[in-house]
Amino acid sequence: MGADATIERKLKANSAKVNRYINNLLEPRRPEVLYEAAKHIVASGGKRLRPFLVLKSCELVGGNPDSAVPFAAAMEVLHNFTLIHDDIMDGDDLRRGVPTVHKLWGVPIGIASGDLLLTKVYQAMVEQATEGGLPCERVIACIEKVTDANIAICEGQVLDLSFPSVTDVSEDDYLTMVGEKTSALFKACAEIGAIAGGGGLAEVVKLGSFAWDAGIAFQIIDDILGVVGDEKTLGKPVGSDLREGKKTLIVIHALKRASPIERKAITRVLGVKDAKTSEIEAANEALRSTGGIDYARAKAREYADKAKATLTLFPESQAKNDLLGLVDYFMKRNY
Repeated sequence: MGADATIERKLKANSAKVNRYINNLLEPRRPEVLYEAAKHIVASGGKRLRPFLVLKSCELVGGNPDSAVPFAAAMEVLHNFTLIHDDIMDGDDLRRGVPTVHKLWGVPIGIASGDLLLTKVYQAMVEQATEGGLPCERVIACIEKVTDANIAICEGQVLDLSFPSVTDVSEDDYLTMVGEKTSALFKACAEIGAIAGGGGLAEVVKLGSFAWDAGIAFQIIDDILGVVGDEKTLGKPVGSDLREGKKTLIVIHALKRASPIERKAITRVLGVKDAKTSEIEAANEALRSTGGIDYARAKAREYADKAKATLTLFPESQAKNDLLGLVDYFMKRNY
């Protein structure tokens, strides 16, 4: 069995445990529509990458990953909360190939269901102090990590929303935004897994650093997929990032090197919601010909290599190999 197939199999095995916990956490109550909406995106799929980070980080420091399942589930619930609210802010109609929550139930229910998910994150964690047997100081430390991550996510989201109206977004600006919007959650997952597993401060810090860099690599690859992927792979229309005016690393680099014709092809669709498919295709070709995609791919590899180098500080183990394999899995997604 190849390395990618092995990671796929392990992701599915971990997903089954996490999904059971989430189903119990979101057991329907009145009003039923609130819980139906809250579970919609959770039930639509997803690789459960963030829970995998929690469980494998727990295992890497010598903890029992089964005891960290509630924390893994909580982080997946937090991720889905951000997706619901992101879709509302971006006005997206599709997520993972299915209609978004606000498209099906309207914006008010979308907001309320996202709020419910955020509250459930803390409920799941607090229960580990009262019922799960984890020392209170470790539960509090986990709550601090998830709170810090959520603050960063809010900051990153507002930066992302502001970029379409800013003409001079730099690579550093992009990396700051991606760090807050994506990597902060990856980092918190690894740190929480290590804390739940009984890890010491040095282990928590190192795993957080690993996950931060891995998260940036993941997001850059996600941006590349937005250009070279297909709608089935993306779960949303190709070119949606361009139509929303997102200043990805690809766009930032391409605009620096573009000829007047290439620049026009890109700017013609950037932030234009009703851009034609032919115009999106022309813009994507300009992103390729200017080297934007190749540059982004090299930058993703740089962060992936940095993440993997951090893991060399840990002794050999299956959990370490699984985390290394997860980074390779990020880098080999369909493009």
